[in-house]
Amino acid sequence: MNQVNNTIKRLKELDATVTRLGHITALLEWDQETFMPGGAVEDRAAQIALMMGLHHEKIVDGEWESLFAQLGYDVDDSPKEMNPIDAAFLRESHKRWKKKIRVPRELVENLARETSLSQSAWVKARKDDDFSAFAPHLETVINLEREYARAVAPDGDAYDTLLDEYEPGATGSQIASVFDGLAAGLRELMDRILSGTAPEAGFLEKSYDISLQDVFGKKIQAFMGYDTNRGRLDLSAHPFTTTLGPDDVRVTTRYDENLVLSGLLSNIHEAGHGLYEQGMGENLRGTLLADGTSLGIHESQSRFWENTVGRSRVFWDFWYRDFQRLFPEHLSGVGTMSFYRAANRVQPSLIRVDADEVTYSFHIIIRFRLEQALISGDLKVAELPGAWRDAYQELLGISPRNDADGCMQDVHWSVGLFGYFPTYALGNLYAAQFTIAMEDEIGPLSTIIGEGRAETVLTWLRKNIHVHGRVFSPDDLCRHVTGKPLDPVHFLDYLNGKYAEVYGL
Repeated sequence: MNQVNNTIKRLKELDATVTRLGHITALLEWDQETFMPGGAVEDRAAQIALMMGLHHEKIVDGEWESLFAQLGYDVDDSPKEMNPIDAAFLRESHKRWKKKIRVPRELVENLARETSLSQSAWVKARKDDDFSAFAPHLETVINLEREYARAVAPDGDAYDTLLDEYEPGATGSQIASVFDGLAAGLRELMDRILSGTAPEAGFLEKSYDISLQDVFGKKIQAFMGYDTNRGRLDLSAHPFTTTLGPDDVRVTTRYDENLVLSGLLSNIHEAGHGLYEQGMGENLRGTLLADGTSLGIHESQSRFWENTVGRSRVFWDFWYRDFQRLFPEHLSGVGTMSFYRAANRVQPSLIRVDADEVTYSFHIIIRFRLEQALISGDLKVAELPGAWRDAYQELLGISPRNDADGCMQDVHWSVGLFGYFPTYALGNLYAAQFTIAMEDEIGPLSTIIGEGRAETVLTWLRKNIHVHGRVFSPDDLCRHVTGKPLDPVHFLDYLNGKYAEVYGL
């Protein structure tokens, strides 16, 4: 057994180098989206490409193969009597190695370079509402993503291969089946809601001072438990969270004077991601296990805090006076219940990040279907704006007047994140199911949040989800926490119960 332990120790030493190179690359990417001067784009793209190439070389180094061979290891074939952490480390590192040895370094560097250039082009094209300027970059990225998928799994479905990067084990057909059922349930609820009387929400669309929004947003992040000694909050064109090390987890947000809840909910959402990263088990530090087991699970944490907590009645019962004191001229005469109902107004809209809980998943379903078609080649890049408008008209009954509010509103495709979008909706489903398990153990959230005890919630999340990192697969984690596989019915039950109160259904 000593030889096995020594071999695993050496594998972890190799992985520590891979992990640090990944964090260095993430720092370059974070800087590009926050503080880097615009004129540095070309050089930054070259820097990121170099780092990604080095990162790739460390993963495919021949020593990995030799060490796996010493263990006689293959997937799901850990040496007997191995502890669960080491078994999970072997599983994940071997899976990564088998995937990456099929991918040429040149392709890795090309992808890194082109997505860096594409992201910068997207920022400008979106600002100028000029899809024609962005389209060539998107075309290049899609072609490279297809090439990557062919390298990893020559006989596999390209979209499924890309999806596995974000939601391991899932397939496009499985997700399509889940989304079809989810869409039917959401459609029924949305139609019931829209046939009623919408709450007044005009006071939310006034001009709210951004500096005061920032004060309140940071206060809520502190309430949640986000540790600014191990992270920071900055502004970016598209909010995101990135990990630069176990004690350096950074979040970004964006504010809009005329959409006060947009910035606040972004702060809460990204802090939810940050809490997950800050809560990884000490025994996972410096390894690839110190990461979310999937982006669906990661999104469950951000969507839980953003919606289950941040849009709840008890949250606003607790925080509304503080918020009202910051903006007395906007909220004079507006009671807590009126504010809560306005914060949960259901209205088909164009912008995903500002969507209400009921219509949000329609935005994801649209993107999921379109990116499948883009990767398969059934949809050409030039056809994307029109297909986007048609899809919104079909599912939400509205259509964007421009591409900035249409197919260019999200950063994801510009940086090659094909297969990422479905995880947002999966996060909603996981969050609802986890919440039931949480309340069974610690009591109703309405009591806990109503008493301002967010630390009780965070402690439960840390113990049951965060500390495990990638030790469990997504499905195994769901079963470990809830005793059952993922079931969309819990999310639909949650929405029907909540909006019966908001809309008096």
